[in-house]
Amino acid sequence: MDAANGWGRDQFGLALAIEMLLWGAGQPFTGALADRFGAPLVLAGGALLYIAGIVWMAFAVSPFELYLSAGVLIGFGLAGCSFALVLGAFAKLLPPQWRTIGFGAGTAAGSFGQFLFSPLAVALIDSVGWQGALLTFAAILLVLLPLSFVLSAPRHASGSAAFMAPGQSVLEALAEALGHRSYVLLILGYFTCGFQLFFITVHLPAYLIDRGLPASIGGWTIAVIGLFNIFGSIGSGYVANLMPKRFLLSAIYFSRSLAILVFILLPPSPAATLIFGAVMGILWLSTIPPTSGWWRSCSAIAG
Repeated sequence: MDAANGWGRDQFGLALAIEMLLWGAGQPFTGALADRFGAPLVLAGGALLYIAGIVWMAFAVSPFELYLSAGVLIGFGLAGCSFALVLGAFAKLLPPQWRTIGFGAGTAAGSFGQFLFSPLAVALIDSVGWQGALLTFAAILLVLLPLSFVLSAPRHASGSAAFMAPGQSVLEALAEALGHRSYVLLILGYFTCGFQLFFITVHLPAYLIDRGLPASIGGWTIAVIGLFNIFGSIGSGYVANLMPKRFLLSAIYFSRSLAILVFILLPPSPAATLIFGAVMGILWLSTIPPTSGWWRSCSAIAG
């Protein structure tokens, strides 16, 4: 996109930064909408925004259009059809003793998509160009619409209203949560988690090119991360039932930081990069099962 439109890498990076920020900022609101109207409608609406953003992104002719498509539309689309609502639905459908493992399995399913679509994106760009690749992905995303409406999760699937006191509003529940020291520390850790993961996702391919490696290595590394995250997420969900969740989270965050430090100190090579992808994959979204499980247990106790 940069080469075709004469843009800089910084403009593409800013568009994805807007996407990530709005993804996070929109999730409390999509969760509240799911509590009120049911998760299927919100998931379908998020999918439509996501599709519209990808199509517009394919035909964007200015950085401002890129910010609105890849940034605003896809950001809010992800807020409506990604992990928060899906895992919330799992929490309503599964008994407490299976929830952390269920969170891990759900996260692993998303990771398989990352494993599948990253090398597919590289192949599509090589065969039909970057615009054709984006439009292909937009067409594939249409499958989210029928899947959203057959979701069997009841209302309050996002989980927020399920644990609110009688007569308590969403803002009152949020204020109560933010007054809980452990909750604030948990979301600060989650902020660090998101910074690490999305920094790698957005900037790793360009970093590898700058160090003399082919672009395909970036795609395959993201795919390897997705593959190994399947094992990391399921394993984390299992281990979270055997040890204190705060200790597991601390170990994951520390191991991630150590892996990043070792990787940037090593000389660049395809082998080192793919090994780094495997290690990061095991640690990638393995934070979600213990984080979600901890929050659920605290919410149940508070309720």
